[in-house]
Order: sequence, then C-alpha cells, then structure tokens
Amino acid sequence: LGNQPYTVPCPNPYCPFVDHKCMGSECKMKHRERAGKEGQVLHRSKRGWVWNQFFVIEEYTGPDPVLVGRLHSDVDAGDGSCRYILSGEGAGTIFVIDDKTGNIHATKTLDREEQAQYTLTAQAVDRDTNKPLEPPSEFIVKVQDINDNPPEFLHGPYYARVPEMSNVGTSVMQVTATDADDPTYGNSARLVYSILQGQPYFSVESQTGIIRTALPNMDREARQEYDVVIQAKDMGGHMGGLSGTTEVKITLTDVNDNPPKFPQSVYAMTVSEDKVPGEEVGRLKAKDPDLAENGLVSYRFVDGDGMTVFEITTDTDTREGVIKLRKPVDYETKKAYTLRVEASNTHVDPRFIAWGPYKDTATVKVTVEDADEPPAFIATSYNFEVEENAPNGTVVGRVHAKDTDGAGNPVRYMIPRYTDVEQFFSVGPEDGIIRTTRPLDRETQPWHNISVSATEIGRPTLHRVRVNIKVKDVNDNAPEFATHYEVLVCENVSPGKLIGTVSAVDKDEIGHRQYFHFSIAPEAVNNQNFSLKDNRDSTASIYVTRRGFSRMTQDVYFLPIEINDNGVPPMSSTSTLTIRVCSCDSKDTILSCNVEPYILPAGLSTGALIAILACIVILLAIVVLFVALRRQKKEPLIVFEEEDIRENIITYDDEGGGEEDTEAFDIATLQNPDGANGFLPRKDIKPEFQYPMRPGGRPVANSVDVDDFIKTRITDADNDPTAPPYDSIQIYGYEGRGSIAGSLSSLESVTTDSDLDYDYLQSWGPRFKKLADLYGTKDSADDNS
Repeated sequence: LGNQPYTVPCPNPYCPFVDHKCMGSECKMKHRERAGKEGQVLHRSKRGWVWNQFFVIEEYTGPDPVLVGRLHSDVDAGDGSCRYILSGEGAGTIFVIDDKTGNIHATKTLDREEQAQYTLTAQAVDRDTNKPLEPPSEFIVKVQDINDNPPEFLHGPYYARVPEMSNVGTSVMQVTATDADDPTYGNSARLVYSILQGQPYFSVESQTGIIRTALPNMDREARQEYDVVIQAKDMGGHMGGLSGTTEVKITLTDVNDNPPKFPQSVYAMTVSEDKVPGEEVGRLKAKDPDLAENGLVSYRFVDGDGMTVFEITTDTDTREGVIKLRKPVDYETKKAYTLRVEASNTHVDPRFIAWGPYKDTATVKVTVEDADEPPAFIATSYNFEVEENAPNGTVVGRVHAKDTDGAGNPVRYMIPRYTDVEQFFSVGPEDGIIRTTRPLDRETQPWHNISVSATEIGRPTLHRVRVNIKVKDVNDNAPEFATHYEVLVCENVSPGKLIGTVSAVDKDEIGHRQYFHFSIAPEAVNNQNFSLKDNRDSTASIYVTRRGFSRMTQDVYFLPIEINDNGVPPMSSTSTLTIRVCSCDSKDTILSCNVEPYILPAGLSTGALIAILACIVILLAIVVLFVALRRQKKEPLIVFEEEDIRENIITYDDEGGGEEDTEAFDIATLQNPDGANGFLPRKDIKPEFQYPMRPGGRPVANSVDVDDFIKTRITDADNDPTAPPYDSIQIYGYEGRGSIAGSLSSLESVTTDSDLDYDYLQSWGPRFKKLADLYGTKDSADDNS
C-alpha cells in the first residue's frame, strides 16, 4: 500500500518456498533444501524473483518522478556487476529503471481512462558481458483510478412523450449517464440521479434514472410541453462528487378528454327562395380542443320542422357542420324553419367516458327571404329610449334590415340629415347601431324623430324606417318658485296671520309620488319675523311671527326659502320671497306700500343749493359759448387792413424777364410747389364772401381785360385741388418787358419820376384797391405841392 513494506503469506498454495516475504514492490523469495527419500538431498532450481502487480495513482502531479517499485535479483551481489534492463509498453518513455538499483519510476502523468495498465519485461544481465543472468520475466503496472471524470449523458438532450391525464407514477422514459472512472474501484463511478427542474410535475428514480409523472390530471389543453433537467452525480451522491446534467423535453400527447361544445346556443341563418337544392345555407362549428381523431366531430339533425328540407354534412378540413338545401323553399308558404343540430365525437376514449357526454346541441333558425326585393327592415318602426345627459357614443338601439333577394349584397345604413338637422345621432353603416353624438336634454327636446335608410351596395333604392327616440328624464334641474312672489303685509298685522302661499315648479318630470319640500334657508332660520309651514302638497304657507311692523324702520323684508325635490339624485335651490310692509286701515285694507317723505332731507342749506345751481348754469353757458364760436363763419381769407399786408408778401430772389425771358427760373414751380412731389389733396375752404365790384369800374382804354383774366384765374385756382392756399399770393406770368401793362412792382416807386397814370387800377376790382389807394394818394400829394 503506497510502496510501504508489508508482509503477506504467499497466495500460491503450491509455492515450494518456505519463507516468502513481500516487501512492498520488492519481492525476495528464499528456499531451502528438502530431504528426499533415502537421505538424498534434492535441490530445486532457484528463480530470481516473483512479484505481484505494481500500482501507480493516475494524475499524480508531484515535483519528482513517481517510484513505481524496485526490482532485485538474488544473483545481484551488490558489486555493480548486475545491470537491470526494462522493456515493454512505455519503457524508456513513461517508465525508466535504474540499471544499478532496479528502481522503476514513472516520468509522466498517467490517465487510467486513457490506458489502465502497462505490461513490462524485466531482465538482469551481466554488466560486462551483457549476457543474461536470469531469464526475462513479465510484470504489470496498473494505473490506480481517482475520481477525475464527471458523469455524462451521451444521448442528451432527450425528447419524451406521455399521454395527458396519466396516473401518478406513469413512466415517461429512462435516462442513463456514464462515468469514465473505474467502476470496480471505490465510488468514483457510482451514480445517483436527481431532478433539478420539472417539479412538481415529474420525478426521477435515483438509481435507475427512470422519469415518472408526479402530478395527476395534467391537461394538455392547459400546458403541452415541459422542460425537465436531470442531474447525475458520482460518489454515490456524496459531497465532493462530480455531476452532469441533461435536458428532457416532455410533451403531453392528446387524449379525448374534452367534449365538443357549440360557442352559442342559437344560430340564425337565411336562405333565399330562389336557391336550388344542394346550395349552402350556412355553417356552424362545435369547438373541440382535442387533436387529430380525438377532436373529430360529426353533425346530425335530431329535431325540427326542417329536417326534410335541409341536410347537414361535416367539412373534414374545417370541422364545420355545413347546412345545405335539400328541397326548394317558398317565402309565401313558409318564412322560417327551426332545426336542432347535435355535434358528437367520432372516437370516444373508454377511460374518460364517465366525463361525458361527448356531444352538444344547438338550435338553428333558418329564415326564408323573398327574392328580388330590396333590403327591408325587420320592424315597420322602432321606438327607443335613452337617458338625458348620456355621454357621447351611448347606444340607443339597433335597426336591422335584411336583403331579401339572392344577390347577398351587404346592407349599409345611414341617417338622412334632414331628419336630424343638428346631428344628435349616428348609425353604424354596417351594424345599424344608433348612438348619440352628444348629450341630450329632455327639457329642451323630449322626443327625437329620425329616419334610418338602408340600401344594398350596387342598388340605388333606399328604404327608410321611422325611429322614435324618447329622452328619459334625469333629475338634473332644481325646483324654483313658480313665479316671482311679493307678499304684502300690513304694519298692524297680528302674529300668526297667514300672509301668503308659495308654490314651486321643476323642469324635470314630476313623478306620481314626487312633491316639493319647503323650508326657511339656514341663514334665516332664526329670524323673528316670519315662519313657514310646508303643506306637503308642493306648496308652503308664510305666517307672521311678531306683532307690528314700521315702514319707516324697514319697508321690505327678504325671506330666503329652500326648495327640495325628492328625485334621484335630490336637487335643491334657494329662492327669495319679497315681503313688503304697507299701511292699512282698520279693516286691513292696504292703502299705500311706498315710503312717504315725512321729513325733508337735511344736510345742505338753501344757499349751498343755490351756489351749486349757479355753478351748473355757468358751466352750461361756457359750453354754449364755445359751441357758438366754433360755428361762426370764418373771416375772409384776404385781409385788407394795412397792418396785415406784410404777412401775405412772398419775396422771390428771382424776377422773370417777361415773355421774352427764356432763361429765367421756371415760374410754374413757384405756382404749384406742392404738385412737384405728387398729388396732395386741398384742405382749405373756398371763401364764401365776395366783394362787390366797384360801380363804374371798367378797364381803361388800350389795355387788356385784366378783370376777366383775374376772374378766370381765380376760378381755376378755386377748382384746382393742388393750388396754393388762399393766404398766398397767386403768381402770374404776366408782367415783364413783354407786357403792355408794364411792371406792377412797387420797388423804387417812391423815388421814380414816372408820370404814369394809375387810376385805371381802381377799375380792376377790390383786389387792387390797396395799390390804387397808395398810388392815388401819392399823386394827390404831388398835385398839392
């Protein structure tokens, strides 16, 4: 054990050696002579060595080569003349021998799974002559196993199938793992199986690896596949062992554990009277979640008045029951048929027959349609109700029109807008469902009468049906006084006197047991003047609770009254009752209800009132004067006073040279300086005052008609919107050397010695009066001198 010396008896019972000691790997055998018969000494040939198998632990990774064992021959005297030779598997590469001592070492790491044992041959030879000292002998070096290989599932992953609804413990499959370690040595290859994933549905036997079901009634329709992970661990499953896993995909196979089931109990079908036998009327299908033959369904009629008119077959591809026409139908004779259809499984599993019955029934109603007719509404008119204030999209009802001909065109619905101008409703074009488009108010419009049209695609003919929609009342309005109440009460009224009765109205509908409840509002419930009694007939009486009122103290009282209805939900409001105090005679006849001014108002003296009135009169006078001044006529634009002449003179630094001057400044620019920059509208006012012509004023002889000329120019200037203002001097291109009138300039007129006569200026009119006066005055002075 581990190359340690030990002594064991020789395992060979026929061994002739008396003394046999095995010192580890070194085995020495001695013999002694045995006496033969007749005293003859017999000698047995001596063998050099006999040994058992050598052992080497695999995967040894120590720093020095592993000592496998030692060979020693009896012929070896220890003087070095004996040399040991090793041959065989791995000799010289894996195993080496010391030729002097006979020690055998392993130079490489050994793997038992690669090679479990090596056969070697040992021989002792003379070192000098190289001749064998003993015959060669074989021995075996076995590689001792360690747990260095994990278990492996060579055929994974696995796929298995097991029927659904199997009993607990039903075998699914067996998985097997292999371990490359030595199964005959220790527990390195002793495997234990366990399940890592797949509980609680499956379990595995620890020694055999057989997977079994662990839950009853596993339903394929609920879950079909399961992923199970199995682990194999060596060392008997103890700590330190190696493990390997594999995946097993388990699929539940189908069994017939579900009966067929119709998704609806009643099917409606239509058939036109122009259909011929053999044509399809409709289809229905019973659902069966089972697969393959377990889900096969057959159909048959079991009852009804159309069993001889119709027939039913099974479509093997879609598993539908196809109803076909067996005999022609007549709309005028019979308009509808009723059939009872049964669907049943073709194959029934006896194990689950107690779960049955494996069949189901449904009713089929077949309506016969009239041929060659446009779509017709089922009802002649429709009456629907919808609550007021319902949200947008609330379903009001459904109209239905069917196609009575054999074309089978789909029907489309619409609402003519002239029947629903404000578009309160919409209709589904395909399903005919009428919905609201906005909330309705019963108090505004309690009924809506609209029309719905139906037409076939491809046919222009429209058919209409009347739809009457009633808006159902919701208690959404609070009650209020029926009218504006004003109660009159005498000043000398006595306590407890009934002074008035009030009633209420509500915009909502009043139910049979609905009434209004009156009470004084909480803010006035503690008043000491009036009280209220609810008559429980939607009226209330008002009473006086104290004696005597004074109009001078308070002439009007306001009594808030709360009105509640008993609707759902209840609504309430507060209305105010006006109570006016009046003066009455001894018979309680009302004389006056207005406040009389018994005392003149104090606070302002008579003088103060007169001062206020005077100020108001002065202000009015100022306003009137201002308006009058604004409306006065404007003064003439041309002023004749001598002191104003200087304001109208425009001096130019250029004087024209008459008609012969062609190089002077363009006088047209001076005539209309504003016109050069575009049109500017005239804003002055044409003078209304005209000076009368001086009597006897006429042009002098041998002169041009200056008066007419000036009038013409004035007329042109008045009518010209771009002419200069009236307070400007009009410039005329008239004077100069070329004019027979001579120069009109007054420059140097005082020093001139001219003897011209300017009396003719007086005949030119009032516009030249100032010049005429100036020159006339000058002439008179000269004459006097």
